[in-house]
Amino acid sequence: MRGIFAPVLTPFLPSGAPDITRFLWHARWLLSNDVNLAIFGTNSEANSMTTSEKLTLLHTLVEEGKADPNRLMPGTGACAVGDAVTLSKASVRLGCGGVLVLPPFYYKGVGDEGVFRYYAHLIEQVADERLRVYLYHIPQVSGVGISHSLIERLMKAYPGIIAGIKDSAGDWKHTASLITHFGKGLVTEGSGAYLRVFAGSEAFLLRTLRAGGQGCISATANVNPARIVELYHQHETSQADRLQDACQRLREAFPPHALIPSMKATIAHFTQDKGWERVRPPLVELEEEEKESLLRRLHELKFKMPDPGAC
Repeated sequence: MRGIFAPVLTPFLPSGAPDITRFLWHARWLLSNDVNLAIFGTNSEANSMTTSEKLTLLHTLVEEGKADPNRLMPGTGACAVGDAVTLSKASVRLGCGGVLVLPPFYYKGVGDEGVFRYYAHLIEQVADERLRVYLYHIPQVSGVGISHSLIERLMKAYPGIIAGIKDSAGDWKHTASLITHFGKGLVTEGSGAYLRVFAGSEAFLLRTLRAGGQGCISATANVNPARIVELYHQHETSQADRLQDACQRLREAFPPHALIPSMKATIAHFTQDKGWERVRPPLVELEEEEKESLLRRLHELKFKMPDPGAC
């Protein structure tokens, strides 16, 4: 798996249930803009959703939405390893290209041994050679990091199955270190296995690609797919630095403390569909003043969502 992935936003009905119609529309729109789907990521509000809700959306997307499962990387991590196994099994059965797996994030201070056992249990319970696990490193949110020594141990124990990592720590030196240490098959020499490294934001996309990484899994791919994809395809050209700067300025227009409500407000504005503004507790929608400020920043950047009515 490589390229640009969006942790797909989850729209909700007034009742609070996931809105399948809007979800399928958004997924098709992203795919039409050459963006792959990391459904059930942080920005999908996945940890505010039940396993049953996720299974319904996953099956509907593949079976009714006709999404190519090879372009799907569902987030299957959960505090309860059994839930992670259930979601991962369903993803493999449907033919998804990989699963993005958070470490168990409720208990803190469990150490590498506990986190290793979690991933080992997941892999052994799924028990399918088609499984491809992408580790999800976001310690500032999860409170649980994925150390280099843990990655090395997992790759040696499950070569090929441990396929990659999303690094959302926001530290370029850490991402570069992952590419250097694990991106060239150094740990599992002779097996052909290596770690596919994805940046957690397009802010690091150009540096990631130049260093040998595979792309990024970025929240704002939900609203700015065309420019990010263009940067991905043009990263070896003379236009790359200009494109990177444009992507970064757009990213900075969205407040990090309210990123999900801001992206939903953006989609609501450009589609003229206020139903997109809904979030699930504990998140709250933007205040009118906050929306006006966001839209003013986007207007200053001459930003428009590409053909939001196309799907």
